This record gives sequence, C-alpha cells and structure tokens, in this order.
Amino acid sequence: MVAGIGPGNPRFLTREVKDAIENFEKVVAFGRVSNSLGHIRKDFIRIEKIAHIDKLLEEYEDILILASGDPCFYGIVEYLKRENIKIEKILPGLSSFQYMMAKLGITWQGANFLSLHGRKGKLESVKNYKLSIILTDKDNTPSLISKSLYEMGVKGRIYVGFNLSYEDERIIKAEIGKKIDDITPLAVVVIENEMD
Repeated sequence: MVAGIGPGNPRFLTREVKDAIENFEKVVAFGRVSNSLGHIRKDFIRIEKIAHIDKLLEEYEDILILASGDPCFYGIVEYLKRENIKIEKILPGLSSFQYMMAKLGITWQGANFLSLHGRKGKLESVKNYKLSIILTDKDNTPSLISKSLYEMGVKGRIYVGFNLSYEDERIIKAEIGKKIDDITPLAVVVIENEMD
C-alpha cells in the first residue's frame, strides 16, 4: 500500500493514513517523512533513495510506503508503475501545491503543472498559461526559475513556499526576475503570468 502524508506537518494527515501508519507491521518512509511522524511510531524502515524500495519489496510482502504530499501527483506511484510493482491500494494525501494555493487564496483549476524535482522540465510552457505551479529541487531553484522566466520575457509575479505546513514556513512574493533567497531546495513556486 502507498499513502500520502500531506505537506509535512502531521496535522494534515488524513485519519485513514494515520490509522494505516499505526496498524501496518512494516512502514517505509524517507528521512524527512519519518522525522515528522516520529510521535506516531518510532520503528519506520528509513530509506534514502527511491530505488531502495525494490529491495524491501523482495524482503517484505506487505508494507506501507509513505510519501510526502500526494503519491499520485509527481510522486512515488509513477515510479512503482514504471517498475511494474503492483500497488494494492493508494491512500491520497494533501499535496503541497494544494496547501500553497489555499494559503495564497488563488484558485488553481486550469493551471499549468510542472515538476522540476529530480526531473528535466522545460519552463517554456509557463509562457502559455496565466497560472503555473512548479515543484523545485536543489538544481532547479526558485531563484533560477525567476531569472530564467525573466530572460524568456515572462512578466508577472512569483510566489515561493518554503517548508510548507511547518513552523518555519515562509511564503515569499516577488516580481519575476527578482532574486529570491533559496531557503530550502524543495519549494512550491507559483507563477502569475501577465499575458498580453
């Protein structure tokens, strides 16, 4: 089974996911996920890379794999399906972008979604949408995205959410092209494109 834990703070766990974490014999989690849920249980099987899941599935038959955000939104489900790993059930979680959009009070239907988190993506699609939502990583930082969009001639606002749902959460608003302090490598970037 695969379950999404939401943006990080345990307050955003669904009851179904919390019950699964408490009741499964073997629960697999990445470092950041297991750290935030340490008050629920202490015996997580911690992994650092997604490829380590293959070995665990050879060793254990029935495990719960925890993923941040929602596992179906640029998440672990895509990897498992690509590797032909059978998934019995998926429990959804609140995605970090949903959390961010609620904080901003911006509706997101019709938005352009782009993940640069461990992926190669092209920012050119941002030019064709009034609203784009982008997931970042250590190589594709909000500061780099802001600069690249400016160089492409995109005008408008950029919002960046760092450590969303945690006590040290920061949401920054700037004009596209302005330098942004990259507080953490993982962030949600929202672009409001002033299209002509």
